[in-house]
Amino acid sequence: MYSYIIGKIMSCTSNSIVIENNGIGYSVFVANPYSFELEREYKVYLYNYIREDEYSFFGFKTTEERDLFLRLINVKGLGPKVALPMFATGSVAGIIDAIDRENIIYLTKFPKVGDKLARQIILDLKGKLATTSIQNSGNEEVISALESLGYKTNDIKKVLPHIDQSASIENQIKEALKMMLRG
Repeated sequence: MYSYIIGKIMSCTSNSIVIENNGIGYSVFVANPYSFELEREYKVYLYNYIREDEYSFFGFKTTEERDLFLRLINVKGLGPKVALPMFATGSVAGIIDAIDRENIIYLTKFPKVGDKLARQIILDLKGKLATTSIQNSGNEEVISALESLGYKTNDIKKVLPHIDQSASIENQIKEALKMMLRG
C-alpha cells in the first residue's frame, strides 16, 4: 500500500489531480483539486482503493484528513466517493465536532449524505474520533500525563491547540494544567 507521493502537480480536473513523480503521472482523486497550484511540488497522502473493476488513489493534504477518511469509509453505506467530497467544504475538526455533537444538519449538507446516513455516521463514530485526532497530533506524552491525572479526553482536546508545541514536555503539561484550572 502507498502512504504518500511527492511530486509536481501537472493538471487538475473537477475531482482529481495528476501528480508527476519520476516521470510517471498518477491520477489522484482529491476533495479540492483547484487548491493545488500547477507546476508546484506537493506531498499528497494516499489511500489505495482496490476493487475488482477499479484501482484508484484518493489523496489528502494531511494525515489527519486521511485518517478521518479511513474511519468514514468504514461506516455502512459510506464509500470513498461519498466521503471525499465531505472534505471539500468541511474541515476535519468540523466533521468530528458534528459527529460528537450529533449535528445531523451539518452532516446532511454534504452531497449524497441524507438523514439516514448521517445517523449511521454518528452511531458508528461518535466518541471514537476525538482520541484518534488527538493522538495524531504528536502530543502523546502530554495527553497521557493529563489523562493519568484524571482529565477527560474532550477537555484535553480543547486546550491542546493553545499550547506552545515547541516547549518542553514538562512546560506543555504545566501550560495545559493552567488552562484547565482556569476553565
